[in-house]
Amino acid sequence: MLSSSTFFNHLQDLNPIKSVALMLQLPPWFMFSMETLLISHSLFLIFCTIRYHFATLYDTNHRIAVYSAYQFQPSNGGGRESRWFVEPQLVNKSWQAEMKDGYWLGKDYPGVYLGEKQALNEDFTYSGFDRGHLNPNGHHAVPSRNATFTLTNVVPQNPKLNQNSWRIHESDLTNLFKAKCSKAFVLVGAVPSAENWIVKNNVKRVNIPDYLWNAYCCVDNNDKPTQSGAATARNTEDNKVEKLTLVQLGEFLQQFSDEPVGELFYNDCRA
Repeated sequence: MLSSSTFFNHLQDLNPIKSVALMLQLPPWFMFSMETLLISHSLFLIFCTIRYHFATLYDTNHRIAVYSAYQFQPSNGGGRESRWFVEPQLVNKSWQAEMKDGYWLGKDYPGVYLGEKQALNEDFTYSGFDRGHLNPNGHHAVPSRNATFTLTNVVPQNPKLNQNSWRIHESDLTNLFKAKCSKAFVLVGAVPSAENWIVKNNVKRVNIPDYLWNAYCCVDNNDKPTQSGAATARNTEDNKVEKLTLVQLGEFLQQFSDEPVGELFYNDCRA
């Protein structure tokens, strides 16, 4: 296991997300080398599509994203993607790196089960849960927006929360970032549940997280931090978002970790 600074050295080598890596300091409880991630088969670091749009740490046991890290992009127009995609390399490391429609990937490899290490579109059908974007498509310009439609960026989300208060919170952040931030760096994550799953044919397929959370750090034109914030929401019909500081979010996340939760951003996004 690598230290946070060593792990960040790995991230900084992978342009064009270097600017994100310079600002984001991953918590110690997420500290894995990319080699460990790939060997363990339980966590998988995904830089979505060949052109790096954002980074996602994906849990192949729970089949949900642990968190996603990205830089906010104002919309440049363009429609919403209508399809959901899977990651071929979560089926076989030798397959293409670019996400692909699961239907057509199945046609390319008939008889190969695609869902051993990732959620499939059919897992959500009649489940009672939305395919909730962890990393919101509305925080990206095309083509990065299209990349958010990989199922490795989805968690089962309570429909009332997804379509109401969490959606409004994401929209409020969009307005804030456009009005107040030269650049905005964001972490968004999910807290897995102990025993709450989407079950298909008596098989636990996709973990239903207990909470969603996000955190942001805004900087000026000189890359000096200007403001920050965070929020959590229980993944239920309570439909409430609680606004927090970065320190308060760290305290909240600490209850789910046996290891100390460090700074979510470098120097807690302080100048």
